[in-house]
Amino acid sequence: MTLTDLGNGFRDDDQRRRVQAIVHDRLADDREPRECRYLMRFWWQLSMPYQEVSMAQISLNVRGPKLDVLENLISAIRTSHDEIDAWVATAQEAFPVIQDRGFRSASDSES
Repeated sequence: MTLTDLGNGFRDDDQRRRVQAIVHDRLADDREPRECRYLMRFWWQLSMPYQEVSMAQISLNVRGPKLDVLENLISAIRTSHDEIDAWVATAQEAFPVIQDRGFRSASDSES
């Protein structure tokens, strides 16, 4: 399944940015570099008309609840703007903002 149509599924740029913020702030944890790389490629895909990442790549590199939530997001984008809003609310409840990123851990050890 191609993901090049995702950028066209949002009500407006604000809705797209809200979704991207969840992917960045709540899903992409740089302590898991491989998973983070593919989540950020997906983040980029939400704005781009060309293929940055495929569903096969995402499935190989993102696991468990994060993969489920991405699949739900793709379905919501292809369904309706209201479904995207519902996805945002659900994802915000399910995934806390990542506070302890790898770069903070490295800088703390230098002190």
